Amino acid sequence: MKYAMLIYPRPGSHERLGEEEATALTGEYLALRADARCVGGAHLQPGEMATTVRYGAAENLITDGPYADAKEVLGGYYVLDASDLDAALEFAQRIPAVRLGGAVEIRPLVEIAVETGH
Repeated sequence: MKYAMLIYPRPGSHERLGEEEATALTGEYLALRADARCVGGAHLQPGEMATTVRYGAAENLITDGPYADAKEVLGGYYVLDASDLDAALEFAQRIPAVRLGGAVEIRPLVEIAVETGH
């Protein structure tokens, strides 16, 4: 089963780190990315870099910024191929954002079989 690990860092937690601490933290994130069970992931640009598309009656509305103002903003994600939720929880608890006061949402992915037209 594949799980999305949606990482919500505590606002300001990474910005308060010194250069050496920030470098070590980046190493921790990269080590998790190197785990053989990790099949994808990325660090996202800040929410203010987002562009949001909403449905509109006459035409869709395109705005700068995230979908909604929130205390917690999605900062990155991993996709983990884990045997079960317990294995996903073990991985999620090692994500540095957790110990820095943030949160990680674990959500199973819907996997759809794709048929080839051969």
